Amino acid sequence: MDKKVSPIGSSFDDFLREEGIYEECRARAFKRILAMEIEEAMIEQNISKSEMARRMNSSRSAVDRLLDQSNPSVTLMTLFKAAGAVGRDISVKLV
Repeated sequence: MDKKVSPIGSSFDDFLREEGIYEECRARAFKRILAMEIEEAMIEQNISKSEMARRMNSSRSAVDRLLDQSNPSVTLMTLFKAAGAVGRDISVKLV
């Protein structure tokens, strides 16, 4: 089974699009970055996972899923609640 090789000079984004995984990879990357930023804010403010759950009016397991960088299945509502719980906001726009 021969796999098509992209020509030299093509971008990694083009490769991901050709493989049909561009959006999934971007979503995972954005989720990873947001999880890291929320966790950093929690550390800076000395907020435990239990306290974070209380501030979000959620459960500790929801906070665990939020901070799990490999889990892309987090709703926008959860992200907005988490940002608010650490005194931050999230900006989303189509470009």
